[in-house]
Amino acid sequence: MSTRILVVEDEEPLTLLLRYNLEAEGYKVDSVVRGDEAEVRLREQIPDLVLLDWMLPGLSGIELCRRIRARRETERLPVIMLTARGEEGDRVRGLATGADDYIVKPFSVPELLARVRALLRRTKPAHIANLLVAGDIELDRETHRVRRAGRELHLGPTEFRLLEFLMQSPGRVFTREQLLDGVWGHDVYIDERTVDVHVGRLRKAINTRETLDPIRTVRGAGYSFDETFAKGEGGLGLSTGTD
Repeated sequence: MSTRILVVEDEEPLTLLLRYNLEAEGYKVDSVVRGDEAEVRLREQIPDLVLLDWMLPGLSGIELCRRIRARRETERLPVIMLTARGEEGDRVRGLATGADDYIVKPFSVPELLARVRALLRRTKPAHIANLLVAGDIELDRETHRVRRAGRELHLGPTEFRLLEFLMQSPGRVFTREQLLDGVWGHDVYIDERTVDVHVGRLRKAINTRETLDPIRTVRGAGYSFDETFAKGEGGLGLSTGTD
């Protein structure tokens, strides 16, 4: 499952350049050209990282960054600011507003990609780890295998992606619409009740009468991977798979 990056940039050639290179790295990219459009998009769906231009129509990048940090849902959202302003005072202002990193135009694409990887590694390790571990459940992204208490489980591709998506954010409740976007993608038009069917299949595949169900149903809201399951069974662990 790809890490999602929102590009907020009003220069179309630069947006196309960023999209091409980010998608080549395996990221899923969305883009908007106005700051106010970006604010609306962030209320609809929270990406894993934002590349944010300083000068934007509608709402400046600086103001949008302030609003991102002011919302509880996005206060920890990684933000890299892109700008032609290279003076020290401007860099300090951008970082003081809440940006995690600051890149001056024109910039090296390999350097930007390296900074994206470094920021994700620091702030969202689950999105770059090869092995997700929660309690007695292990999900290996490289081999597409899932084990529970050492026993290999047989999951379909959709159930695998669904479990992976939920395990990345233990405790967070996702609506059916958010799960559809995160697991199936924006361009797939299926009924939200399809989520219920696949959650049922996932539960059947990973649970037995003797085991705890790590997937929590939140009535009227959606589903989450129960953080108390992860803590009670030994905690959520992340491994790069390089040991």
